[in-house]
Amino acid sequence: MKNNSKYLIRSFGFIVLFISILSCNTQSNDNFSDMVKVSLRDVGHKLLLTNQDSTSLVKPVLVLGDNKYQIEFENTVAIHPDSLSNIIKRSFEKADLPRNYLTEVSQCKDQEVAYSYSMHENVEKGIIPCRGRELKKECYVITVHFTDLIEENKNYTKLLYVFFLAALLLIVLFAYNRKAKRIREKNALNYTILGRYKFYPEQNKLIKEAIEISLSKKECELLALFVEKPDQIIKREELTKKVWEDKGVIVGRSLDTYISKLRNKLKDDNTINIINVHGVGYKLEMNQNS
Repeated sequence: MKNNSKYLIRSFGFIVLFISILSCNTQSNDNFSDMVKVSLRDVGHKLLLTNQDSTSLVKPVLVLGDNKYQIEFENTVAIHPDSLSNIIKRSFEKADLPRNYLTEVSQCKDQEVAYSYSMHENVEKGIIPCRGRELKKECYVITVHFTDLIEENKNYTKLLYVFFLAALLLIVLFAYNRKAKRIREKNALNYTILGRYKFYPEQNKLIKEAIEISLSKKECELLALFVEKPDQIIKREELTKKVWEDKGVIVGRSLDTYISKLRNKLKDDNTINIINVHGVGYKLEMNQNS
């Protein structure tokens, strides 16, 4: 019972841990997304201020998936690459956002990329050489893609998968342990009262009070046949057939030898006896009045 409880507690603990990690990660992703949106709106607001525009709106930040976000503006804007990268960098540092990301500025009319650069640990690497040249006033959308989070999400998914498998394995082990325990208990209780003895056929043994008497497989099979038919004569042919010949073994005097061994192991109880019925077979006598 204690072992079952331990397995149950461990299984339950792993499942709770798995759910907790999943819940925490979902909450963390939601918080991250909200923080990115706030930071990008701040970027848009400051970018408008560089255009001496304090009245037009920054449209709601769009989540494009895979840690990719986009902002666009109500009116046209002019964008200076140096100013844009510095504004994004400062805003992201203030919000403690990841420092590995790809930024693209695309034209609304044809979705052509007008300017893009990648940032790695605060080191900018321009993809299109526009530094020092201002992008003229037009309708632009700015897309930011956090590149280092993709691999982290993959690793997290693998981790969750491992935790899930571990919890599932513990549940299976717990179920197997319970089943094995039930079988052991069933076998332990599956005995026949034989005088002062308890006969356990599955375990090849006799128990008299606190004394355990081991039986060989053949002795156990013979005794089981006698227990099935107490006080009845069982022919020699039936005994030898069921214990030996059905298993492809031909015997001579083995039956008499094993009967003698059984008698010796049952000798401490005079209420039971295996007697020889001459020329016919053997019989287990149970004398309860002795």
